[in-house]
Amino acid sequence: MTSDVGVLINTAVAILAIVVLIVRFRVNPVISLVVGSLYLGLVSKLGLDKSVETITKGFGDIMAEVGLLIAFGVLMGSILQELGAIERLVKHLLQLFGPKRLPYSMALTIATLLQSIYLDVLLVISAPLARSAAKRIGPLGNARMATALAIGLECGIVLMVPGVGALALSALLHVPLGKMLLWGLVLIIPTVLIAITIMTFLFRRGFWNEAVDEQQAVAGEAVAIEEDVKETVTVGGGSGSTDVRRTGSAGGTGDVADVDETGQPPLFVLFVPLLSALVLTGFGAIAEAADWENKVVALISDPVVALLVGLVGTCLIGRYAMGQPRVEKAIARGFKESGQILILTAVGGSLAAVVAAGGLGDILRGYFSANTVAPLLVVWVMAAALHVAVGSVTISAITAAGILAPIAPALGLDPVLIALAAGAGSLFAVHVTSNTFWLLQALMGQTTRGTLKSCTIGVSVASVVAILLLMPISLLF
Repeated sequence: MTSDVGVLINTAVAILAIVVLIVRFRVNPVISLVVGSLYLGLVSKLGLDKSVETITKGFGDIMAEVGLLIAFGVLMGSILQELGAIERLVKHLLQLFGPKRLPYSMALTIATLLQSIYLDVLLVISAPLARSAAKRIGPLGNARMATALAIGLECGIVLMVPGVGALALSALLHVPLGKMLLWGLVLIIPTVLIAITIMTFLFRRGFWNEAVDEQQAVAGEAVAIEEDVKETVTVGGGSGSTDVRRTGSAGGTGDVADVDETGQPPLFVLFVPLLSALVLTGFGAIAEAADWENKVVALISDPVVALLVGLVGTCLIGRYAMGQPRVEKAIARGFKESGQILILTAVGGSLAAVVAAGGLGDILRGYFSANTVAPLLVVWVMAAALHVAVGSVTISAITAAGILAPIAPALGLDPVLIALAAGAGSLFAVHVTSNTFWLLQALMGQTTRGTLKSCTIGVSVASVVAILLLMPISLLF
């Protein structure tokens, strides 16, 4: 019993040390996670001999599972960014659904289809478009579009493949990626729609005050943006970042044809490779669930092969649309962006390996009963508490999964439910320690108070909605 208490205390100290290093001393999360893992290994039964070996093995195991997936996804996103596909897509959504439904359509698109694009890049590209469209939505346009962006971006990271958090959760908890994709899709669509509806209701009941929640210049800037949009010639034929700098608005909300003036391929064609990769991965999960064994199907639906097909297809379209030099430029940028993502995900695997080898799973198994409600709430609360402390959706999800991986069998739940519950919990209270918070504030022209409403409360509502939806979904397993 004494040894059990020691393991629990040392694990708590390790997690607390990681949080303090990241938040108080601004130590890089990768270094902090490795330091915490090393401490936990040294004070556990692993000792000097096995600690480093376990850390490196955990690192390598996760890289073997998701390393290529993350790299392929980021590279595809980088090429789509260079093609200006995101700007064109948002304009098309505005045409198709109109300004009143744009918050829903844009959030769903970001949460599901665009998760291969690095979050900060996606936010920088889409926020000016959202801000220019906000004027057409009405008095609450800025609040609704900012909330939709925050919910779509953050939910997609942890609930939807190929979001970085979703890939990490899938690997740490040994969830087949196709299964994670399908059930993530089932959860994320109603979560996004319900959360935005709730926030819109609150805004219309006086929760949003333009005088104090928006920067004073925002109204004038919105008019200027819309005027600039009308004068923009190129709407999607080049680099997203180039268009943002040149037009000041990354495009706009005016009418656009599906093929722009520079002879770019139709919008649908740009996304066919990415859609094909997701469809192949999902088809593999369906085939597995139906016990349909076929070697060819197994090969093409393997997530690595499916995303490789998507990447090759995106490269070919990129070469046709903008030439090989710009494709190579996008790929180089993609490799740069994927570096820290890969290492952060892998050191999450190191922590999981040390936690498992240290005996925490054996101790905690006795604390959980095999029912379908309480364990999910415990998982959600654990991830939510970690996120409040650390301030990073991805890090809190990975850390929670690392702690939970050894005890997953004792919870009596399918691992995909645990992964989704951890992802939902990690969304709770996106606050001032998050880069997304400050980017959204600056790009959407909101005050800190306004961003606390649109981002912090908006994403927290999505977090609660997700766990409330997940509990009845768990009854299907």
